[in-house]
Amino acid sequence: MKPFRIDVPQTTLDSIRARVRAYEWHEMPRGDGLEGSWAYGANLDFMKALCAYWADGYEWRKWEAALNRFPQFKADVDGLELHFILERGSGLSPKPLILSHGWPGSVFEFLHIIDKLAHPEKHGGDAKDAFTVIVPSLPGYGFSGKPKRPIGPRTTARYFDRLMTETLGLSNYIAQGGDWGSAISGWMGYDGKGCRAVHLNMFGWRSPGVHPETQDEKDYATRAAQLFEMEGAYFREHTTKPQTLSYAMMDSPVGACAWIVEKFHGWSDTRKGFEKVYTKDQLLTNVMIYLVTKSFNTATWMYRGLAEDLSGTPVPNGVRIEKPVGIAAFPIDLIPFPPRSLVERHVNVTHWTDFQEGGHFAALERGDDLVGDIQKFARTL
Repeated sequence: MKPFRIDVPQTTLDSIRARVRAYEWHEMPRGDGLEGSWAYGANLDFMKALCAYWADGYEWRKWEAALNRFPQFKADVDGLELHFILERGSGLSPKPLILSHGWPGSVFEFLHIIDKLAHPEKHGGDAKDAFTVIVPSLPGYGFSGKPKRPIGPRTTARYFDRLMTETLGLSNYIAQGGDWGSAISGWMGYDGKGCRAVHLNMFGWRSPGVHPETQDEKDYATRAAQLFEMEGAYFREHTTKPQTLSYAMMDSPVGACAWIVEKFHGWSDTRKGFEKVYTKDQLLTNVMIYLVTKSFNTATWMYRGLAEDLSGTPVPNGVRIEKPVGIAAFPIDLIPFPPRSLVERHVNVTHWTDFQEGGHFAALERGDDLVGDIQKFARTL
């Protein structure tokens, strides 16, 4: 373990700002019902306003300092350098908790909830609910090292399990995640030597050979397929030709921002308005982590890794995660949770909460709800 602090060279920041200012804008479809619409992709008027603030109002150093408030480290795990935040919890026996993000997220998603999880007594809670919180950057993402070729969630889970058990000596941990983090956490629950339980805010781990049986489950599968048909173009591009995409996205900060922000809009609970869910600073800081680390390209590799990284013993049909699994089901997502009956054939559900508000990026959108649900689940273990 080596202590680490984020310190982006000013020349990098100046280059990004200059390219944002120099971006040559183009058109978007206009007409009745299209003002403010995201139906064709990232809304041009929103992107212009966001980038105007990015060029002349946004301060990376403010958020760099916020991230650096928490102890950060890098460690070599089987030849791959992993970056992670490590905040030791209050009390005599804080429970180890690893939070895994996904795409297009980053460790920034959890910035606002780390202290609440590690030191609940500072926020009106009980120190008995404290966790020692570990937040790694996924391989190829942010400040972690880049694999030589795509790896998938199962291999990533092995890296994270070794980080927890061998590097940090924190066995008996809880794995929590959404997006890729839900798949990684699931694999930690299935393969991990030190994983005690799993908490998910997305349905990311599936048992082979398990299919919808009831009418409700079949209706869900139909709806999920329709949603993926509408929203899954990015997934297919990342899975099939990520390198081609990278030449545009690595060159254009505005292009990368639009590619990422569109997903924050599409997968979040925006019923009360997009800008009531996230501030411009939150959206831009998450994007900046991809830009200052030049990791947009390798971050997309996880999708190809899902298809071609088949390391590990094959999982028999019908086998599920038998360790306790907690579910936080938020109503808006790329693919919402299936009926509980179907989920329980994949994982051992011992805790389930249906929320009325919130979406894919739960830690940012509904931080207090997610914190409370993780604490409630942990009390049952």
